[in-house]
Amino acid sequence: MSLTDQREYTRPEKDELYDLLSNHRRRYVIHFCKQSEEPLSLSDLAERVAAREQDKSVTELTSAERKRVYTSLQQTHLDRLADAGMIAYDGDRIELTDEAAALDVYLDVVPEGSISWGVYYLGVSLLSALVLAGVWVGFVPTETVPAIGWAAVILAVFLVSSVAQVIQNRRYRLGGSEEPP
Repeated sequence: MSLTDQREYTRPEKDELYDLLSNHRRRYVIHFCKQSEEPLSLSDLAERVAAREQDKSVTELTSAERKRVYTSLQQTHLDRLADAGMIAYDGDRIELTDEAAALDVYLDVVPEGSISWGVYYLGVSLLSALVLAGVWVGFVPTETVPAIGWAAVILAVFLVSSVAQVIQNRRYRLGGSEEPP
């Protein structure tokens, strides 16, 4: 490839990153690479992705299941991740680049049966506003708990909620748990 054919690397736009993460196989690649302390071979990565997709252990996979994922990763997904600068891929060895760390910002993983943190904080804020309005108009009793006590309770709820969110976000980010989100 000549110098005129080479293009300068430019960081992907937000829409490109969302498109990149829209495919579960690419998310699985990033997840399994984050879990590994050393570069993964393409065959090992394909086995892990296939096992996740089929909800089987690696030893239970058929050769057809392995090959289907291997071919898909090799022909499509790894090239897309490499072009976006998220992985270094030399044909058989795959490892994350420093750019992949930026992907965590775009992932708000909401476990099944739960609500997003944005909706949660909206609810807590509305409830807090109702309590403070009740204190202000005298509907909420301030004889047993003074007004500053109600404010302290609200502050404590937000503090505990924020700590819980930080812990959950670390647990559910790509590579942060056994199963990919």
